Amino acid sequence: MKRQRNVKIVATLGPASNDYPMIRALFDAGADVFRLNMSHGSHDEIRERHKIIRQIEKDTNQPIAILADLQGPKLRCGVFSGDSEELIEGQAFRFDLDPTEGNASRVCLPHTEIFAALRPGATLLVNDGKLRLKVDDCGPDFANCTVQNGGTISNRKGVNVPDVVLPLAALSDKDRADLEFVCELGVDWVALSFVQRPADVDEARALVKGRAAVLSKIEKPAAVAAFHDILAVSDGIMVARGDLGVELPVQNVPAIQKRLVRSSRAAAKPVIVATQMLESMIESPVPTRAEVSDVATAIYEGADAVMLSAESAAGAYPVQAVTTMQNVAVEIENDPTYREVMDASRLAPSPGVAGGMVAAAREIAETADIKAICCFTHSGTTAAQTARERPRVPILAVTPFENIARRLCLTWGVTCVVSEHVDRFKEAVIYAARAAREKGFADVTDQIVVTAGVPFNVPGTTNILRVAPCDERLIFRNDPE
Repeated sequence: MKRQRNVKIVATLGPASNDYPMIRALFDAGADVFRLNMSHGSHDEIRERHKIIRQIEKDTNQPIAILADLQGPKLRCGVFSGDSEELIEGQAFRFDLDPTEGNASRVCLPHTEIFAALRPGATLLVNDGKLRLKVDDCGPDFANCTVQNGGTISNRKGVNVPDVVLPLAALSDKDRADLEFVCELGVDWVALSFVQRPADVDEARALVKGRAAVLSKIEKPAAVAAFHDILAVSDGIMVARGDLGVELPVQNVPAIQKRLVRSSRAAAKPVIVATQMLESMIESPVPTRAEVSDVATAIYEGADAVMLSAESAAGAYPVQAVTTMQNVAVEIENDPTYREVMDASRLAPSPGVAGGMVAAAREIAETADIKAICCFTHSGTTAAQTARERPRVPILAVTPFENIARRLCLTWGVTCVVSEHVDRFKEAVIYAARAAREKGFADVTDQIVVTAGVPFNVPGTTNILRVAPCDERLIFRNDPE
């Protein structure tokens, strides 16, 4: 399937998108990647959704990426004798380890790790930041606070601690069980929540054992501070703006988003912009103008993908939400300003032969009448490096490995084709020409650029580039050997 855009669309599955007809409709509307949210749904439900996606993949003969999003540790307060209490600005309130029901002056916070990290002056946020409390005094089993922003606090509301790095692993016991389950199931990407430091990603990678690519969700101030080190050990990034907007001043989030997208692109690693992109479409068939502008901004910034959460998982209009995102993407990428922004933001080529080769491929494609850049790749690196260039022509990634083709579905501008194993560059050129014609990128009168590595079938050896005709007879005539 030839999409009419470069940015990819991630659609979350849930109760509103739980069967073949609906998931197929989401794919046909433009979804390139399906997200399985491990915070909701049993393993049996996740397995069934995975099965449906793979059936659609088979029916359409198109690789589809599946992203399993781990829940991460959940920090919540205890319960209240009256189910809720009203906290008033300026009043004293205490969190402690006492499991008895809370009241207007205290409640249990059953997380010793929080008390171990707290210091006087730190901030505690409750219920997505609606309530803000400042820590006056604290110890290993309590925190005496002053309410700064009042409101209703009720049973088991979430608690955020933005000012400190918590001594918590990013993987809970549930996450470890879920991680093993989805890796055995055969997902392509695993999204890691609650990342605070590179070691969190290293731990996940050790458990994944190469069975999936690891994507780090940037949702905490500590992750923003350590971003470059986290990026170095991650295969991809998600800018999780919802939690960032809780733990940081909301006015800081747009600038952070821009920095993370640019850094990820420079590293040739896919980056997703997520959370509340078309939030109103959970209940409305049309988005707000502000939401459309938000999606457009992420696309102008060069994000690899934009994501739908509740809009496609639990909303009343999941197909309309994907269609809206598709239409916005097509319109923005057809805007001359978009191409100006992509060209102006292009960085110097990555060091090394491969970086120089993909930069040359882009320049040749844009200065000659070239219809596509075809990358033969074993690890996906060549295609990712080519996407880093944000070329004006389509990128066709050809690989003999189905799992690599699926992972590349998250990468900007890449259309993936699973090939037979080929042993010679001429065979690769012929296969690329056929694929370009079959995918609708070129016809027999056109030319393509083909990149690959020699010796063949060795990852990381991109060192050859050829401008080739799409007419196989001309390939044989020019290179009869």
